[in-house]
Amino acid sequence: MNHAAALIGRIRGEQLTAGVLVTEHLWPRLVELCKLAGLDYIIIDREHGPHDDAQVAQACQIGRLVGLPVLIRVVSCAHDQVRRALDLGPCGLMLPSVEEPGQLDTVAEAALLPPRGRRRPGGWGNHWLGDVQYQTWRDEFEQHLVILPQIETRQGLANAAAIAAHPLTTAIAVGPYDLSAELGCCWEPSDPRLVGALARIRAAGRAAGKNMWMIGDGPALAREGYSFLCIGEPSALLAQGLAQIVAACGR
Repeated sequence: MNHAAALIGRIRGEQLTAGVLVTEHLWPRLVELCKLAGLDYIIIDREHGPHDDAQVAQACQIGRLVGLPVLIRVVSCAHDQVRRALDLGPCGLMLPSVEEPGQLDTVAEAALLPPRGRRRPGGWGNHWLGDVQYQTWRDEFEQHLVILPQIETRQGLANAAAIAAHPLTTAIAVGPYDLSAELGCCWEPSDPRLVGALARIRAAGRAAGKNMWMIGDGPALAREGYSFLCIGEPSALLAQGLAQIVAACGR
């Protein structure tokens, strides 16, 4: 079973799809725990997190073995960052601070083999495939590559429609905290400037026939009609859960 293809099917079918963004602590057992909890994906945050290549490659490997799609949030859309990330074996990428569709052209060039791109594959990423023939790469990996460009700036917001419509985009995504800072309302989730911007991004996705990835309070987002959810960061969720248990004990 191609678990990346199954994830894309859930996203496009607007089935409830929930995952986490792993920024603080990454360890092998976490991937299995997320699978057992019923999550649909995890994103390893290389933009802000301290995770090294060996940790990330091992997490991607475990994801393949247990059937949980693992994505990587890269530092940037630069060719070398994208190519190196894919060599570690994820089924897709989250792209921070995408501001114009030309950045996605750069990602495509780094992610796709010739003649469609300039990727030179190697490393643990090769283990997705039964062989390394071009047609196998295209049919089993490239056609099911999950790409989530994040809108986090005013320029990205202005170009949201073109970013969503790009053929490489699986779903439009957002960085609500950074976007709120750009809009002058950091961090005020109910500010009309941010609320309006999120509605605009969501509408851009819908116009392109694509879902929208959103991070926050999972149940609240589901009530608002979002189906592609990130319910938080595991270490923060653990701290929150422990605090609730302590409070429930009467302390």
